[in-house]
Amino acid sequence: MRTLLLLMICLALSGSAALAQDARKIMDAVYKQDTSRDATWRGTMDVYDKKGTLRRKKFTFRKLGGLGNSKTLVRFNDPAEVRGVGLLSLNERGVADRQWMYTPAIQRTRRIAAQERRQRFLGTDFTNEDMAERVLDDYTYKLLGEGEMVDGRKTYKIEARPVSPEKSQYAYVYLWVPVDVPYTVMAEMYDKNGQRQRVLKAGELVKISNIWVAKRVEMNTPTEGTKTILLLEDIRFNTGLKEDGFTQQALEKPDA
Repeated sequence: MRTLLLLMICLALSGSAALAQDARKIMDAVYKQDTSRDATWRGTMDVYDKKGTLRRKKFTFRKLGGLGNSKTLVRFNDPAEVRGVGLLSLNERGVADRQWMYTPAIQRTRRIAAQERRQRFLGTDFTNEDMAERVLDDYTYKLLGEGEMVDGRKTYKIEARPVSPEKSQYAYVYLWVPVDVPYTVMAEMYDKNGQRQRVLKAGELVKISNIWVAKRVEMNTPTEGTKTILLLEDIRFNTGLKEDGFTQQALEKPDA
């Protein structure tokens, strides 16, 4: 009886390890499918409050570097009240994200503190943390199931938990990745109390320069009844962006 019990425990543990390994492999493919050295696109954020009132914001996005070692710069150009506002994010494997925001109205650049990462980014449903790149090694992964349909695609459902819980506002995130496409098409973010904070859905998947991209991303905040729809256009990869375009000095230049 004791031998049988030990065998059952061993089988259960090996099964859990296999599921974790499979989940890690799936997410590794999601991250590595983006082989670009740099990326640029123009975006529109349609922000809806709980009454359904729309506010539209337009911006440009630039990224330099790859998985776990990248720099991004978001620059808003419309409407007038946010024109020139910029967010610079530096992502490095093993180091906490560093972010700076420039506000032209007061000609001030300030570093975003850790406690501000959960705050909404310029009134959208994306938080400052959401605007930074997620690094594969910052999470552990567990495969929860296979076969659930999302927008007509059979998916894997994966649980991701931050390796360093104090660095994220989310205790865990559920991810849905299509069986046939290495891309996260849906995500649900939960806090430490198990309350669902945000729901992300990515659609209109296209392949540009052999890289999968979602041209439409919707982020919902269920607790507040708000949502933001992000639309991407003029997506380009490997145009030769330079390091000096991703500094605090560049952040303060209106044409950066």
